[in-house]
Amino acid sequence: MYTIRRSATPKVLFVLVVLFISTNLFAQKKKPNIIFIMSDDHAAQAIGAYGGRLSELNLTPNLDKLADDGIRFTNAFCNNSICTPSRASIISGQYPQTNGVLDLDLALDPEKQYLPKELKKLGYSTAIIGKWHLHIEPSAFDYYKVLPGQGKYFNPTFYEKGKGEWKKNKVKTTGHSSDVITDITIDYIENRDKSKPFFLMHHYKAPHDFFEYAPRYEDFLADTEIPEPSSLYYQPNWGSEGVRGKNDSLVTYIGTSVSDRHMYRNYNWMLNDGKYRGKASAHQGYQTYMKRYLRCVKGVDDNLGRLFDYLKKEGLWDNTVIIYTGDQGMMLGEHDLQDKRWMYEEAMRMPYIMHYPKMIKPETVTDLLINNTDFAPTMIELAGGKTPDYMQGKSFIKTLKGKEEKDWRTTTYYRYWMHIIHHYVPAHFGVRSKDYKLIFYYGKHYLPKSEFDKHYWAKQYYGIDRETPHTWEFYDLKNDPEELNNRYNDPKYKAIIAQMKAELKQQRIELNETDKNFPELQAIVDKHWND
Repeated sequence: MYTIRRSATPKVLFVLVVLFISTNLFAQKKKPNIIFIMSDDHAAQAIGAYGGRLSELNLTPNLDKLADDGIRFTNAFCNNSICTPSRASIISGQYPQTNGVLDLDLALDPEKQYLPKELKKLGYSTAIIGKWHLHIEPSAFDYYKVLPGQGKYFNPTFYEKGKGEWKKNKVKTTGHSSDVITDITIDYIENRDKSKPFFLMHHYKAPHDFFEYAPRYEDFLADTEIPEPSSLYYQPNWGSEGVRGKNDSLVTYIGTSVSDRHMYRNYNWMLNDGKYRGKASAHQGYQTYMKRYLRCVKGVDDNLGRLFDYLKKEGLWDNTVIIYTGDQGMMLGEHDLQDKRWMYEEAMRMPYIMHYPKMIKPETVTDLLINNTDFAPTMIELAGGKTPDYMQGKSFIKTLKGKEEKDWRTTTYYRYWMHIIHHYVPAHFGVRSKDYKLIFYYGKHYLPKSEFDKHYWAKQYYGIDRETPHTWEFYDLKNDPEELNNRYNDPKYKAIIAQMKAELKQQRIELNETDKNFPELQAIVDKHWND
């Protein structure tokens, strides 16, 4: 033990204080900033780095470079391919029946805005800019400037923190939403609290339907024939009675189409006045649909280039975790379908790219099976925290470090609840492994008929109260990546189907995703489980 002379005490204390402050500031600087970038409905197949039929169009050079310099996940999936539930899972780290958000109409409990809360505990300033779409105020964030609902593509209005009470705090802007959202984000970073690391959710509205792109992209791809999926025209072994009806009796009713197939909702009718028929309607509808969509994608990528250049100029690039994803995928004409909602690959799959040179080696590609409940745990651990027990997702930080994950899932669970609403997609659930996919169409809305009149959609869409056929589908993704052949009744796959059914049943229990609160649905599941 030693003592300090009285005359030296002030100097020693001063040195200790300086050391303490310096150490604290150094520790804060060591923590990475985190920018979580999410576009609405940006499918992986519309990013060059993911390959596929659109990869030669040079749509996303900035995202492609981000992937080359970081890690690209080839097996990232949502657990419900629709905006609000997917965003709720990302924020909460929980599956829909646990966080309470089953569909587009339900709001996330304010107490379950877990991700910004956990990062604030770790010393981060938190912000969200752009699309929010969870109905309630994003009150857990230190700052927000978010679109009301879907928001507008042009001259969007925002709710901004510090401008009054929620929904009375509207501010107007001028320009295309992708440009405006990028401007707001750059301004936020420029004027942030620089004494703390920051966590920013940067969310674009684009490329959500109806694909209103900035005028400067009018000529982009104008003279280009967009490559078409073969399943737009021909797929005799795809699907089941659950999506086609007995003897194809429901092909004009289920699934919004690109061609003139669907009697109510098809792109040929919406944009070409229904003047084309058959294969011509598929071709013309697809070309119109895709060019509008891809022009919105191009606007997102160009703005990301602008944001990335700013981060590099300000010396923030190397110490910032950059994540890019979509809130789900998108059907881009595959199976003659548009929109999302389906458990088919193009809708269920999420792009997921991460860049953090202090941890992630360039040109890394992983097939680890992740889903959107895993995003929050991973960001929390990147910030120096631990995954909370209440989160159902798991951190994959070991993968980012080039190490192997232990005790990882072998299948990921999916469920779509909004039977028939909007795009005439039947309710279904299932599991996907790396090589196989099992889907059950139970074909009934979770609300009883007595509740329908309380909802605006009940009068807008024909047949919401009807049950569609209850059938299974099984796809061998290794040999049939485009899901053209339903192998559920093939004896060759009997053992693997039985194994996946057992996995599906177990996951529904472990994840609180059973139908114990919906007895009519459980009765359908029980009756048809062994079909």
